[in-house]
Amino acid sequence: MSDINAAPEITSTLDVRNIEHAQRHPLIFRTYNALQPGQAFVLVVDHDPKPVLFELDFVQKGKFEYSYLEQGPEVWRVQVAKV
Repeated sequence: MSDINAAPEITSTLDVRNIEHAQRHPLIFRTYNALQPGQAFVLVVDHDPKPVLFELDFVQKGKFEYSYLEQGPEVWRVQVAKV
């Protein structure tokens, strides 16, 4: 897990709790790809989003940071930033 050093500009909140599971990862990736460096969004999910965070980290190595804002048990909120 990465900690966000400089406070990025939070541009939006993406709540995927009511989105079909098969559509969540593509939507998260589209939201991340739309960010400019130094921007972030808050991801809201109903489970720990480690799989998509690890996937983003693998694909965007060195350009991606995240920080948990809330860790369940019913809601997880994660700040996702483009560096």
